[in-house]
Amino acid sequence: MQEGPPQPASALSPWATSPSPAYCRDLSGQLLATNVAFARKFGRSVSAQANDRVLALINPDDVAAYTSAEAELAKPPHQVTRCHRWLTPQGWRWMSWEEAVLLDENGEPVAVRAVGHDITRQRLAEELYVKLSRAVEQCPIAIVITGADGRTQYANPKFNEASGHTLEECLENDVHVLREGHPDEESYRRFMATVKAGHEWQGELARVRPDGKKIWESVQVSCIRNAACEITNLLCLREDITERKRLEEELRQSQKMESLGEIAGGIAHDFNNLLAVINGYAELTTLHPNNPALLQKSLREIKRASQRATGLVRQILTFSRKAQVHFAPVDMNQLIRDLTALLSETFPRKVSFNISLLDGLPMLLADQNQLQQVVLNLFVNARDAMPEGGMISVTTSVVSGQALASSGADREKNYVCLLVSDTGIGMPAEVKARIFEPFFTTKLGSGGTGLGLAVVYGIIASHHGFIEVDSAPGSGSTFRILLPSGGTGAVATAPSELSSFPDGTETLLIVDDEDALRHILRTAFTTKGYSVVSACNGLEAIEILGDPAHTIHAVLLDINMPGASGVDVLKSIKATRADLPVLIISGHINAETRNILEHLGQTDVVSKPYRLDELGRRLRNMLGESPVAKARA
Repeated sequence: MQEGPPQPASALSPWATSPSPAYCRDLSGQLLATNVAFARKFGRSVSAQANDRVLALINPDDVAAYTSAEAELAKPPHQVTRCHRWLTPQGWRWMSWEEAVLLDENGEPVAVRAVGHDITRQRLAEELYVKLSRAVEQCPIAIVITGADGRTQYANPKFNEASGHTLEECLENDVHVLREGHPDEESYRRFMATVKAGHEWQGELARVRPDGKKIWESVQVSCIRNAACEITNLLCLREDITERKRLEEELRQSQKMESLGEIAGGIAHDFNNLLAVINGYAELTTLHPNNPALLQKSLREIKRASQRATGLVRQILTFSRKAQVHFAPVDMNQLIRDLTALLSETFPRKVSFNISLLDGLPMLLADQNQLQQVVLNLFVNARDAMPEGGMISVTTSVVSGQALASSGADREKNYVCLLVSDTGIGMPAEVKARIFEPFFTTKLGSGGTGLGLAVVYGIIASHHGFIEVDSAPGSGSTFRILLPSGGTGAVATAPSELSSFPDGTETLLIVDDEDALRHILRTAFTTKGYSVVSACNGLEAIEILGDPAHTIHAVLLDINMPGASGVDVLKSIKATRADLPVLIISGHINAETRNILEHLGQTDVVSKPYRLDELGRRLRNMLGESPVAKARA
């Protein structure tokens, strides 16, 4: 290559008319020639000027990196590719330049030729990718990406921390992380059917970490599609809400205890009436022991009163105890009848109920304890809104999901609608907008905690329902609750008359610390042909079971006893005579004891107070057909 004055680009090289920007410079950075594409890209003339230098076009922040690469050009093969920001009329653009040294006839470098490409879009995409990947890696929410079949492909560090599984473990051991938390295979099947159909799935799941810690998570799963709109992956977001669930439970329990005070007066009133009935008829039988007709009537009334007392005890336990959520068929109409009957005794006489319940109302698949809490809270709020008295109207009906589609309801389901209206003072718009906020209360100075409607809202949401309120000052308030129907069957009711139960010849061990109950059971079963051995505490029961002189065929076992408890006796039976039938009889079993019974495989439980015929049939079912019945056959 001969040295000389700058020449037009067309005279120097075929790249002069190339569609890619190109230039030629000397070793000091002075431009010698540029092509048309370069001139168009950078808004310059094709002919290089005496003061045109490459560094004048490079972003000042990139000059140091550009200069450091000069040493690479001096080494064979005298070629280098470098990317920097260059100034164009449209602003700074990322340019990738392929540079090569031009040598003279002596092999000495005399100039540098460069051909460039605008890579701004690619560079921005790479920077965005880096930002997104860092965001996912550092996200405080656990993120999992799986294949369309649910097999793990990626998990961020937060997932590793929250789950106790590393990504390597998930891949090597084929851990199906989407399965974790679902209570059964049917739940998981419905979940997968939803996401494979292209829909988003949201829910709250409880699972146990590898270290044994139980946690609650809010889970959201959505589909990732390719350019052809085909589902290629599933994106799962899991957020730990264990603390939130704990606080929700505390709020719910606090509001429940507040509600308990509202019904205490009514329960006390009913209990006193029942006790008066029982004591009165008991005295009549004592005063007239030789009057058979009076004796029979007194016994019937005492039994009827005791059955009503049983219902009251169960109701107050339902409200007060910290029970686990249990979804089962619930009759909303019956629930309302029970509560209105109870509260009619408690509310002021100037507050009345107007009940209009739809016959044949579908059952709800719900937690009865929580629904009682919802209805009670609405009744109490209605009462408080009518300080001068008024009417509480309660209506039930059925609404199709189609009619509620705008609210996000399932179009395929019917919804049970509960309307609770009052003729009270109503609420202004600013109050109505905040009534579901925790700790917001309009009952200043009256002991209101502001938890009631917040808990109501949470319960309705957990049942996949909706709650709406319509109110204005001076026009009262109407709460509209909509819950998806889904329960089947009817609420069980005890038969009104005592019926008999099958005979038997087996030997029973009755374990109870209450003398009167042991005597009742002994009398009932011996008259049916059974042999009975009794124990007044757990230690005595264990001794009898270990005595070869006693052949025991079944055990009726109380749980709450001093000394060795019923659980201790049951553990001893499971360890020594696992095939021995045991029927648990208890007035109250807390959640911890219930978990122990389930762990021991004990499912046969009868609650006190019990009916003797029910107890006899349950026992006979456990023992099988009686020898007496076989002989008659």
